[in-house]
Amino acid sequence: MRAITLVPGKAGTLRLDEVEEPGAAQGSVLVRALALGVCGTDHELAEGAYGEAPSGRERLIIGHESLGRVMEAPAGGELAVGDLVVGIVRHPDPVPCVNCALGEWDMCRNGMYTERGIKQADGFSAEHWRSDPGFTVKVNPALGLVAVLLEPASVLAKAWEHIERIGRRSRWAPRRVLVTGAGPVGLMAALIGVQRGLEVHVFDPNESGPKPELVRALGAKFHPRFPTFEPDVVVECTGAPGVIVQAVTGSAPGSIVCLTGLGGGSHAASFDVATLNQSMVLENRVVFGSVNANVRHYGAAAEALAGADRAWLERVITRKVPLSRWQDAYERRDDDVKTVLVFED
Repeated sequence: MRAITLVPGKAGTLRLDEVEEPGAAQGSVLVRALALGVCGTDHELAEGAYGEAPSGRERLIIGHESLGRVMEAPAGGELAVGDLVVGIVRHPDPVPCVNCALGEWDMCRNGMYTERGIKQADGFSAEHWRSDPGFTVKVNPALGLVAVLLEPASVLAKAWEHIERIGRRSRWAPRRVLVTGAGPVGLMAALIGVQRGLEVHVFDPNESGPKPELVRALGAKFHPRFPTFEPDVVVECTGAPGVIVQAVTGSAPGSIVCLTGLGGGSHAASFDVATLNQSMVLENRVVFGSVNANVRHYGAAAEALAGADRAWLERVITRKVPLSRWQDAYERRDDDVKTVLVFED
């Protein structure tokens, strides 16, 4: 079968390979790939920034934003042949740590987790892949191709869950939310905020292309320049140091800032730690980071997508690339929001 592979840590090694069919040891659920979302993590892997191949292997099958159809599944289980499914990315460490032992592998304490298509486990950019039932999420067939957005939506479902948990430390009645970045992650953050009945604002310096209208179509307000108001909640999705500084220092007293973006290490930003400390202590601000997701977050994300306007979700996917032109999917283009690799040529 065909799969997209690379040598982790080595730029210029991305290629379409012929690889062996996945063995039963990789999971009792056999899935035929339908689509694969391409994101910044995939670009960074292709550029050699990070990644780890499975033990004893040089190459890694990449891809972590999956969508497929079940070909084989254990009898009597929740999954059946023909079901539309998404594979969970992170798997618990083998020790396991206290969080992994409780099914909270997204909060792994010792760093020994694996991540499909990223760290020590093959991903979903293969024509067929396997998964265990507990790491395979059944999705509503009515979603069709847009179900490929489930993985990025799950990351934001977790972020919002943690925001609300922290908010309950006091009487908390947030009204205004600022999302920084109008890429797929930022748009999912905005979608979930709108679904919670909040006043959502999105900052992104890109005034051209589809992003401004996608934000407005949600009922949110688009800002090409960083807004001057003080939001109650900030969901930071760019990873840009300068934006993070503005997000933290410009938030309201008692606010919560959730960092979800990862920026390159080459960008420097000055930060007055003493002033930050004073503002956080005296005004009860909270800043925290959030990444990845576990099963309940995938479930919450599925509910968010099911409750969204299907036509809007389809517009988030700005490019569909067949496997025969797979290189095009990994090109960065100015007007891209979400690029999806489609396996049914």
